[in-house]
Amino acid sequence: MKISIKYLRILVLLSILIIVIEAYKLLTSFRDPEKKEILKEDIPIFVNVRSFEMPLRIYFAEEEVPTQYFDVKESLDKELLRVAFWHSRTTLYMKRATRYFPIIEKILSENNIPDDFKYLAIAESGLDAQALSYKKAKGYWQFLKKTAEYYGLEVNKEVDERCDIEKSTKAACKYFKDAYRKFGTWSLVAASYNRGMGGINRQLKAQNVDDYYDLRLNTETSRYLFNIISLKLVISYPENFGFFIDEKDKYKPLPTYPIKINGGIKNLVKFAEKYSSNYKIIKRLNPWLRQKKLTNPKKKEYIIKIPRKGFRDCKKRNNE
Repeated sequence: MKISIKYLRILVLLSILIIVIEAYKLLTSFRDPEKKEILKEDIPIFVNVRSFEMPLRIYFAEEEVPTQYFDVKESLDKELLRVAFWHSRTTLYMKRATRYFPIIEKILSENNIPDDFKYLAIAESGLDAQALSYKKAKGYWQFLKKTAEYYGLEVNKEVDERCDIEKSTKAACKYFKDAYRKFGTWSLVAASYNRGMGGINRQLKAQNVDDYYDLRLNTETSRYLFNIISLKLVISYPENFGFFIDEKDKYKPLPTYPIKINGGIKNLVKFAEKYSSNYKIIKRLNPWLRQKKLTNPKKKEYIIKIPRKGFRDCKKRNNE
């Protein structure tokens, strides 16, 4: 038994020695010009990576982005590369945009807010109703609870209107209007959505400037508007950045019809069955509903989206 263990140890040591020798040979081969050329020829090219030519003139909310300044151009270039090469995430955003942009665009237009602010919703949440930040901001527009309530959204144990795309977009428009009255430029409005009106105002005074592109800000806010502009460029001209998404692969608007209620719902499962749906789909279409019931003690009017007949058939469990 002792002999076998001894030989086993010798074999292990020899194996380690062989591995070390082979590793040394591999490393030294890269230093040999002739061998380096052989390796280069043998390695296939899997991906062609190229930089993107930036348009001569770029606008955000009809305000020209001063890319003639090196710092502005390089900041935008950094975010543009990030958006363009994060293929899985950006592709998902493009697919979701087909479903949610028509809703957001209509509300922005009705409130005289520039259409480009729809890209802010992507930067905030990726158009995910359940997106939640580490600061507990939630929903399509990432409202904090206190700010959401200030702009008229209901947030409690049963209802969270930050997750209602129509109501939260209208609340975001109220914020944009307030910020524009304060700052007078849409670039500062967008920046303030990330940093807060107070935070932006303090920095404008402290640095004695009046333009977003002249401000030195914290990392997140200094990247924020450039990220939004990059999303606009890539989503507006996807083929220019190597994205080819067939129309059939994009997420289409969901065919629903509204049901108005001004009372309570004791059981959302039973409520869904009443309309030939199920709990999962009703929650998916109405992410602002947080529980399996809605007490509604104040008899407030709510609108619940119901899937149209044939759009999403539900399988009932066989209890026989």
